[in-house]
Amino acid sequence: MHKILIIEDDAAISNLIKSALTREGYSCEIASDGLIGEQMFDSGSWDLVLLDLMLPGTSGFELIEYIKPSKTPVIVISAMNQTGDKIRGLKMGADDYIGKPFQIGELLARVEALLRRTSHTENVFNYLDIEVNLDSRTVTKAGVQITLTTKEFDLLETFIRNKNIAISRSNLYEMVWNEPVMGDTRTIDNHVSSLRKKLGYDGLIQTVHGIGYRMDVIS
Repeated sequence: MHKILIIEDDAAISNLIKSALTREGYSCEIASDGLIGEQMFDSGSWDLVLLDLMLPGTSGFELIEYIKPSKTPVIVISAMNQTGDKIRGLKMGADDYIGKPFQIGELLARVEALLRRTSHTENVFNYLDIEVNLDSRTVTKAGVQITLTTKEFDLLETFIRNKNIAISRSNLYEMVWNEPVMGDTRTIDNHVSSLRKKLGYDGLIQTVHGIGYRMDVIS
């Protein structure tokens, strides 16, 4: 069972999040301010931290820096929705950023997706005659190596770690480029188009109209 630490000073929000996550089978604890959050983080082993930025005691930005050396994934949940705040949080080490108010369903989806990416998984992915080694960052098709750019491989790895999940263009950009998307999302479309051509299977990465893309793989 995944253990999640919720660091949030608004009791209504933290209790809502804990209730929803508990129903999904997660084990959750709440810290009501930054200092308590830091102490609880040190005293336990956590798979994920959900973190507000505007906290009494120790700020969320300070906690991101404090948590970062442990490589524990962090999702920021904050009313600080300016692009500059998002960029700062992501560059400091947060893995995802959700603005308040938020839909609980979106939060659950992002928690699941992030835990899929960061949990221990098989590092070799096979689809028909394609083999992807996530450790060596190599891709072969029928035994012949396919050359991908760094971003193309990062995009492919993101799809693999979130297979069968529809991901919006903006979220894909944030996951691969590690910063909020600025303007249109044609960069994502161009990279997906190039990746499809190199892999040779259009049906592997499906377009989800009005949302983004999904890698369709039958488990």
